[in-house]
Amino acid sequence: MRSELIFGALTHVSNRYQLCQLASKATRKLHKPNTRLQDTMNDVLVRFRVSSPSAATLASRHEPLTISQHPQRRAA
Repeated sequence: MRSELIFGALTHVSNRYQLCQLASKATRKLHKPNTRLQDTMNDVLVRFRVSSPSAATLASRHEPLTISQHPQRRAA
């Protein structure tokens, strides 16, 4: 049930409002066409139960770019 997924996700996110905000953003990014939105949201809540979503977003913001991540310039 979805309520069990929500309570499991609340172990890593203490604020319910923040959980809703993070879940909606993650659902928009992970949703694939021709799949049910409910299944995508359940998958997001399962991922939040396993790991902290706020720690992952903070880590991705502060990572320095490596040489391979810079876009290559091409001659016109």
